[in-house]
Amino acid sequence: MREVLRNSWALLLGIMLLMVGNGLQGSLLGVRGGQAGFSALSMSLVMSGYFAGFLVASRMTPGMIRRVGHVRVFAALGSFISAVLILYPAFPHPAVWMVERMIIGFCFCGVYVTAESWLNNASTNENRGQALSAYMIVQMVGIISAQAILLIPDPSGFLLFVIPSVLVSIAFAPILLSISPTPAFDSTKPMSLRELYRVSPLGVTGMFLLGGVFSAQFGMAAVYGSEAGLRLGEISIFVASFYVGALITQYPLGWLSDRMDRRQLVAMVAAVGGIAAVVAVTAGGNFPVLLAAAFLIGGASNPLYSLIIAHTNDFLKSENMASASAGLLFINGCGAIAGPIITGYMMELMGPGGYFVLIAVLMLGLTAYAGWRMTRRAAPSVEETSSYTPVAPTGSPVALEVAQEVAIEAAESAAEAAEAAAEAENTRAQPGQ
Repeated sequence: MREVLRNSWALLLGIMLLMVGNGLQGSLLGVRGGQAGFSALSMSLVMSGYFAGFLVASRMTPGMIRRVGHVRVFAALGSFISAVLILYPAFPHPAVWMVERMIIGFCFCGVYVTAESWLNNASTNENRGQALSAYMIVQMVGIISAQAILLIPDPSGFLLFVIPSVLVSIAFAPILLSISPTPAFDSTKPMSLRELYRVSPLGVTGMFLLGGVFSAQFGMAAVYGSEAGLRLGEISIFVASFYVGALITQYPLGWLSDRMDRRQLVAMVAAVGGIAAVVAVTAGGNFPVLLAAAFLIGGASNPLYSLIIAHTNDFLKSENMASASAGLLFINGCGAIAGPIITGYMMELMGPGGYFVLIAVLMLGLTAYAGWRMTRRAAPSVEETSSYTPVAPTGSPVALEVAQEVAIEAAESAAEAAEAAAEAENTRAQPGQ
């Protein structure tokens, strides 16, 4: 890890500043939308725009990089992000904000693709997993830090929009001044969704359901806080609790996943998140209970993303893991686009508690489906499973492919070790040896 930080500190610092800007603008729009009297359904459409733009960019950015190079794509998209962030308060209308959120989602995805390809290029086979872990940690730290900035007084109505714009602009300096452009990369040919579902029904279904859960916590948590009448400081702490939970539980759950049937762990973790959401619905706005629920939901949903990827890899040959990542990301993106819209509808129908109702339905649905899948086929032995690699749902296709590279390398190393052990055993069994 020390070598990763020494070689990539500027890139990681830049990513953390980008995540501060991204995390702040999402929460800020939720708060300002509530102050402006926008309905929960209107804000849900605004928030879904980010995930729609993100999904489109995941397909288009590799081609853009091949045409004009990493640096130009990075700088151009970064300029658009800074511009849109300070345009939000100039045109406070849900339709305008939705378009701007789509632009922001598109640009952030492109920036992440570029930064993650640089990080991958700077890593070696020996430290690629550590680099991905460091990347995930700075992403979470950035989002958590953003919620503290939300408390800065803003009498003019513009300051809190200017701050993320400035942070995003500053974020490019350490990145562009410290690394050289990498060669254009070739996208992996994706596996068809039908084939992916045939290989891992739980992987496909789980990714779709998690897309809805994650987009609700990333896009609609501040909207819920505004609708529920939480004070600004309470909204800040509430949103941060999701990501504190994610940061704390990621590695313990990863350790467990390499030592048991992952479907059992998926079912148990999803059940914890679902039960926490049910408790939040019945809490009647009790703030400590809401914080505990947010902590448990974030601590369940974010590791589940990595856990579902690892489970899917358990049923793939190592040469097919990278191609599966594009399909998993697409399925997750579809769920993420639908998530805020359905959340907004539920909140319009049932009040603020509809936010947690949807999360409970998605999480408990995943619990039930994982339990049912355990009755359909036997689990692979622990020795046959792939390794768990932590990856944040906020990452781009490159982060997911890097995680798959780490899994592939681990699978190949395990196969080589097993082959060497078998050869040694044969040698000892031969007469006269």
